[in-house]
Amino acid sequence: MAQFGIKIGFGEVASLETIIRTYSDPLVRFACSFVGSESVAEELMEDALADVLIRDRKFNDEAHFKAYLYKAIRHRCLNYLRFHRKNVPLEDVEAVLSAGDLEGDAIKKERDRAVFACLQELPLQYRQVLMLTYFDGFTPDEVCAIMSRSKKQVYNLLARAKTSLKSLLEKVGITYEDI
Repeated sequence: MAQFGIKIGFGEVASLETIIRTYSDPLVRFACSFVGSESVAEELMEDALADVLIRDRKFNDEAHFKAYLYKAIRHRCLNYLRFHRKNVPLEDVEAVLSAGDLEGDAIKKERDRAVFACLQELPLQYRQVLMLTYFDGFTPDEVCAIMSRSKKQVYNLLARAKTSLKSLLEKVGITYEDI
């Protein structure tokens, strides 16, 4: 049986299984924020991983590899949206984002739904910069590389996105203390 892997740095090879286990859920969540469908997001994630394997590119470290994956999935999502403009049920996206919730607290779930609904009302660029920064934990430099923007543009997008999200949350009655 052949071993598949990605060269990350000085002779290190990450196995395909490790890569899928580590990156599949965050990539699907990120893709789902674009396309709105869990099943489509999974397919796009699989395509992006296959593309990375086919290219057999060497990465300096795991951070470069992670940024490359997110950039690849972003391009696949944008291409998908360009050719498949349609409405998708909000429940598909919500199921992906709330998959890790084990607490079962009804108030927290309702608040999370309201925050998610407000997040979905934001323009795509705002949603994207918030997801990358706060949900996926990328640094501003990594977000710049993924979104193909300058640092100033990313900071401006982030500031506008936070302001827009705050006003949307206030409209539905959620304040900073609630979060």
